[in-house]
This record gives sequence, C-alpha cells and structure tokens, in this order.
Amino acid sequence: MKKKLFSLLLTAAMAVSLVACGGSGAGASAGSDLRFVTGGESGTYYAFGSVIAQHATNNAGIKVVGIVGNGSQANVMEMEDGNAELAFCQSDVMAYAYEGKNLFEKPVTCFSTVAALYTEQVQIVTLDPSIKTVADLKGKKVSIGAAGSGVYFNAIDILGAYGLGETDIEPTYQSFGDSADALKDGKIDAAFVVAGAPTTAITDLATTKQVSLVALDGEHIDKLLAASPYYTKCTITKDTYNTASDIETVGVGAVVLARNDVPEDVIYKFVSDIFENAESQVSAHAKYAELNLDYATSITSVPYHPGAAKYFEEKGYKVAK
Repeated sequence: MKKKLFSLLLTAAMAVSLVACGGSGAGASAGSDLRFVTGGESGTYYAFGSVIAQHATNNAGIKVVGIVGNGSQANVMEMEDGNAELAFCQSDVMAYAYEGKNLFEKPVTCFSTVAALYTEQVQIVTLDPSIKTVADLKGKKVSIGAAGSGVYFNAIDILGAYGLGETDIEPTYQSFGDSADALKDGKIDAAFVVAGAPTTAITDLATTKQVSLVALDGEHIDKLLAASPYYTKCTITKDTYNTASDIETVGVGAVVLARNDVPEDVIYKFVSDIFENAESQVSAHAKYAELNLDYATSITSVPYHPGAAKYFEEKGYKVAK
C-alpha cells in the first residue's frame, strides 16, 4: 500500500513539473542526452555551442548534443515544449520571455540562467560604401533578421533611435547565411546581424567581397541606451573583417539557459567544464578567450540554475537564484 501511495505521489509530482515547464522533460535526467539548441549553421551560437557540447561530452561525464536553432525566441520555446534542455539566447530576449512581453504573449519561466558567455555585437553589414550611417538605410532593402529571432527587435530599436521604422525600409526576414548570400547576389542593400564577431557568415562574405559595417554615432548610442538599458556600447576592431576603421556599435549578451528540471549536478558539471577549460580551448573556438566570471555572473533578469549558482559561489560570486 505504501509503495502504491508513493508511486501515485511521484506521478502527481512529475505531472505538476511537466505542466509548469510545458514539456515532457525527457533527457533532463542524469545519463541522458542534454539537447543544446544553438543557432543557424552560419552563426556563432552553432559553432561555439557545438564545441562546448563536444568537449563536455568527452570530458565532463555528461552527454550534450548541439543542435541547430532558429533564433532566441524559438530556442526558448523549444525548452518550454520539452524539445531541449539547454539553449543559447540573447540577454534581451530571455528577459522578454521571463516577463512575457514583446516576443512573448505570456511569461515563460521554466528556464534559468547558466552563464553569460560573451557580447553579441549588432553588426549592420553592407557592400555599398555609400551607406555610411543608419539614416542611409531609409528606402533600402534591408534584412532585419529571421522570423522569431531577437535580431528583429534589435533592428527596430536601432532604426527607432534614428527616427526610422520598419515602413521606412524595404524589410526582408532572413538568417545570417541567407542575408550574406543575398548581399553577395545584390538582392539586398544591408543586413542586421547580431552575433559574436567575427561571425562565420560575414567572414565568408569578406573573403570574396569588400565588406563595410555601418557605425553608430555617440549621440544615437546614448539615446538607445537610455531607452533600452540592456544594450552595452562596444567596438568591432578593423582587423575583424578588414574594414577601413574600428566600428562603434552596441551589443547584447549571449547567454546559456537550462530548463529548471535539469539536475543540479548535471549543470554544475556543464558550467565547470566550460570555465575550467576555457584557457586551453581557445584554439578550438576563439570565443573561449572572452569568457570571464565577472561577465558570466552579471545576469539579473532571470535567476541562475542551482548547479550554476553552486559553481560560481565556489569561485566567490553570488548570483540571483
């Protein structure tokens, strides 16, 4: 009788967990594959995420599988639907999800923060040297990100800082790779790409074309930061894509998220593997060189997963949880 009662209570507890997280939770248990949804194959999320997943699988005693993603919003929904245990997401989009605004009709709270890894720069790419400022995009054919991606809102924010809106351009909605191809073929005049620089799609384009990046000026950056404080000012150096000069722009954080039902010890092993091996893994992916604990623990909009909090607290950092 006691066994039967325990079984019923366990089943009920699992059902409550599944309703709260909106998914099956399959793969969340230790020993199962952790599905890590990243980004498009031409972006930094996919390239860096695949390296992180492979290293953790080979060295941390956990199984992590990197899979292609379709933008930050879609990645959050994959976790909510139980199709992924880990995800890359822009810091602004994760806040939208948790608060239930902009891209999200209602709050999504079945995930927590693992770590902020690096800054994703807003890169406005063009092959037309006459496009020198954001204001010059008026009337042009401009890719403003794949449907469901955070790039769209970044583009709208930046256009808005210059007094422009979606109707002031001829918008297309394309991934990084498709945007690069469209630029090469002369089908669009410019494209917004929000990813860690250098980004594979732009680097590949720069091997055959003279790429230009549109800079943001100080006055409009200040206006943008006042309206949207989740951006930070940053610089893309001229050697990144062999541009004529350094480019001033803004960026958001690239953050790894985890479903709340992934066990604490699994996330502890995962985050430990990332940061304890960062220095030795720079040759595998350059983004490892940008990792630091100050930035990793800087997220305040979404609580940290207990496994991540345990690791960072051992390093002397208190995080929201």
